[in-house]
Amino acid sequence: MDRPAFSNPSPAGPRGVRTRSTRRRGVAAALAAAGAISLALSGCGTSASPSAGPTAQAVDPASAKGASGSLSICGGRDSVGLYKGTVDAFMKANPGITAKYIVLGATTDDARTQAVQRLQAKSGECDLFLTDVTWTPEFASQGWLQDMTKVTDAVKGTLIPSTVATTQYKGKSWATPYYTNAGLLYYAKDKVAKPETWKQVYAEAAKAPGNGLVYQAKQYEGLTVNFLELLYSAGGDVIDGQGNVKIDSPETRKVLDFMASGVKNGSADRAVLTYEENSTRLAYESGKYGYERNWPNVYGQLNATPLKGTFGVAPLPSFDGSSKGSGVLGGWNLAISAFSSNPGAAVAFVNFESSPEWQKHVAMDYSQAPAGEAAYSDPEVLAKMPFAQELLVSVKGAKPRPVSPVYAQISEAINKNVHAVLAGDSSTEDAVKKMAEQIKAAQASF
Repeated sequence: MDRPAFSNPSPAGPRGVRTRSTRRRGVAAALAAAGAISLALSGCGTSASPSAGPTAQAVDPASAKGASGSLSICGGRDSVGLYKGTVDAFMKANPGITAKYIVLGATTDDARTQAVQRLQAKSGECDLFLTDVTWTPEFASQGWLQDMTKVTDAVKGTLIPSTVATTQYKGKSWATPYYTNAGLLYYAKDKVAKPETWKQVYAEAAKAPGNGLVYQAKQYEGLTVNFLELLYSAGGDVIDGQGNVKIDSPETRKVLDFMASGVKNGSADRAVLTYEENSTRLAYESGKYGYERNWPNVYGQLNATPLKGTFGVAPLPSFDGSSKGSGVLGGWNLAISAFSSNPGAAVAFVNFESSPEWQKHVAMDYSQAPAGEAAYSDPEVLAKMPFAQELLVSVKGAKPRPVSPVYAQISEAINKNVHAVLAGDSSTEDAVKKMAEQIKAAQASF
C-alpha cells in the first residue's frame, strides 16, 4: 500500500526472528500457545540490553565539515519523489559526496523488515535509515543506531518540538526529523458542518445519505491511529510515562462504544472496516460522503478531482468539547546506522534535509508536512498548501503513539481488538480486557 506521507503502519515485523535470550523465547512461546498475540515480531528480535542505547557511539556534528565519499540512504518506496529529490539537491550542494537512495520495500512493513535484517547482520550497506517515528525505541534499545543527540540539538531550534520528541529514547536523540504528519478532517462544505467535536461529526454524518464519515478501520496500523485519535481526544491513554498500562479505562470503553455505534447507525459506512488510506480517499472522491479522516497529502489529490473547491480542511476535533482535540503524530526521521562507514556524510545529509530552506521544498514540491516550523507561515508554502496553519495546529497538538520497544505488538493488540468490536465480533468489555492483557504480555517479553 502507498504510504508516502505519513507514519504508517507496521502491524507485523519479520517473522521468526531469533533472539539471544532464552527467557524471551520462552515467554514468546508461552504467549503463542495461549493465543494472546504474536510476539514473533522484530520488536522482540535481537535482544541487546536496553542500556545499549545510552552507551552507543555519539556522532560528532563537526564530522560533516569536509565530508566526502559515498553515502547510502535506505527506506521505503519513494512514491512522491521526495527522497530522490532530496538526494539530488544534496549532491548538487555537496559535490564531494555521492549519495544514493536504496528502496528496501514497497510498504512500511516491508521496509522495516529489510532494515531489521540488515541491522541484525551488522551490514554497512546503509549509512542512514529512513525510520518511522514508532521505531526509535526498538532500534535504539537494540544498539543499532548511533547517538545523534548533538546533531539533533544543533538543529532542533528550527523544528517543531513534537517532531523532535519522536527521535528520543532514554534521554537521547537517535534520529533527526525529516518530515512529519498528523491527521485532518476533510468535509463537504455544501453538505455538512465544519467539525467542532467528534460527537458533532458523527451526528452530522447520520443525518442524511451522503453525509457519512469514512476513515481507516481495516485491521492494521491505520486503525490503531484512528482509534487513538479519539481516545486521546477523550482524555484516555494506552500507557503512561512509566510504562504502566492505562488502556483499561472508562475513556476506552466510551470511545469503543461510540465508534461501534457509528458503524451500526450508519454515521460511518460499514465498508470502512476494509479501508486503508487510499481506499478511504477513493470513497470520498465518489462524492457520496460528507467527511473523510485522512492525511495532508490527500489535499492535492482531491484538488485533482471534480471535488476541487467543494471541501474544507480542519484539524481533528475534541471528543465532546470537554477536552482539546488530539491527533496522533506521524512522520519519518533519519537515523545513522551503528554500522555506517561514513557518518560524517550522513550528518551532512541530515543537516541539509532539516534546514529551513529544504523544509520549504518538502511542502511546496512534495506536499508533505515539514518538520521545520517556519515553513508553515512561508508565503510560497501557503500558496501551494493553503491549509498549512490548520496542519500546524494538528501537528503541534498531536501526541505520540505509545513509546515502547515493543510498539508493534502494542499496536496489534489495539487494532485487532478494536476491529473486533467495530465488526460486532466482540463486546467492548472483552476487547478492553484483552487489550490490557496483551499489552502487558508484550511488555513482559522484552
